[in-house]
Amino acid sequence: MKKSFKKIGLGLVAAGLVLGLAACSGGKEKAKEDANKSDGKTLTVSVDKGYVKYLEEIKGEFEKENGVKIDITERDMFEQLEALSLDGPAGKAPDVMMSAYDRLGPLGQQGHLAEVKLGNEANYNDTDKTQVTVDGKYFGEPAIIETLVLYYNKDLIDKAPKTFADLEAIAKDPKFDFSAEKGKNVGFLAKWTDFYFAYGLLAGYGGYVFGEDGTDPSDIGLNSKGAVEGIEYANKWFQNVWPKGMLDVKSAGDFITDQFVNGKTAAVIDGPWAAANYKESGVNFGVVEIPTLNNGEAYKAFGGGKAWVMSNYSKNKEVGQKFIDFLTTEANQTKLYELTNEVPANNKSREVASSGDDPITKAVINQYVNADPMPNIPEMGEVWTGGENLMFDAASGKQTAQEAADAAVKVIKDAIEQKYAK
Repeated sequence: MKKSFKKIGLGLVAAGLVLGLAACSGGKEKAKEDANKSDGKTLTVSVDKGYVKYLEEIKGEFEKENGVKIDITERDMFEQLEALSLDGPAGKAPDVMMSAYDRLGPLGQQGHLAEVKLGNEANYNDTDKTQVTVDGKYFGEPAIIETLVLYYNKDLIDKAPKTFADLEAIAKDPKFDFSAEKGKNVGFLAKWTDFYFAYGLLAGYGGYVFGEDGTDPSDIGLNSKGAVEGIEYANKWFQNVWPKGMLDVKSAGDFITDQFVNGKTAAVIDGPWAAANYKESGVNFGVVEIPTLNNGEAYKAFGGGKAWVMSNYSKNKEVGQKFIDFLTTEANQTKLYELTNEVPANNKSREVASSGDDPITKAVINQYVNADPMPNIPEMGEVWTGGENLMFDAASGKQTAQEAADAAVKVIKDAIEQKYAK
């Protein structure tokens, strides 16, 4: 809400300020222009620590071919993105950086990211393109894909579950009974109190966030018949199978991890980022795509990842475009996978990665086929808050599944109307 100010004496104050501001604004504008000037021979690139080695290994070829110097800055990706709105106008922003797909939309619409072309467009599928599209324009080139997968303990079960019926059977095995609560079982666990984890279940039953492939915030499908059916299915786990701790929004994730690394749980839904912890703990785990739901549909987890983007404040956009084209070639995407083990977005590089023997890579690629691209419009920010208590309110018995869904959608709609109404 805008603040209103008293107008008494404002004209006199303004008159005095105008001359002063006019005198100094010219100097500030000139300083800003000077700061944003580029000699065209240096391209600044900001990345997380984990990508510095990758850039150092490949940049020489680009520098030689284009007669430019690639200046690499190490900075947390989200910190860099948050700073762009201030650093850009001040001439302090890098030319090129990485962005999570869901941050790309708001930054593009706000004018902080430059529109780009897909130099390797033939090597992207429709899902990849959707991830970087805002209002029909591309604001980044896909670099990395990720989504949720299923981890299972090979020492506890003979083979990977393929259906949720298989998971239900595991949850009836007394060896996975939770000793602290009679009648409860931890054979399979999923952090469904977290909307990010629960969405794939709701979507698999027909729910959705926004209509028109995630671009229409006036159409929210989280209280649709399918979404409610997904919530009702989750309720059976919360109320009849899982311990009370699974309803603790803050600690459920830690509980799941603890049960899995200590050999109490046979299968969990988690992201590829969890693999390092599981390896360190010594769990003999396998990883596959999430089992098919009881309605025969796939678990449609959010598809996420990162893109190479360019600052709209860059004075080196021509070179920047060439560089992100260079970064997303098959050869350089394959090199990225070799050095980081993150699944490349370039489809040809993805095939190379899939042909190897890494089960996590294979699982992510297989699951991503059925993933729903996370909406990247600014209104998505209100969904995280609105969906926070969606599953809890239903599973705790405070509301029916329909009531909880309707309440969550109302919170989301009200927030969107208040923040984005024109």
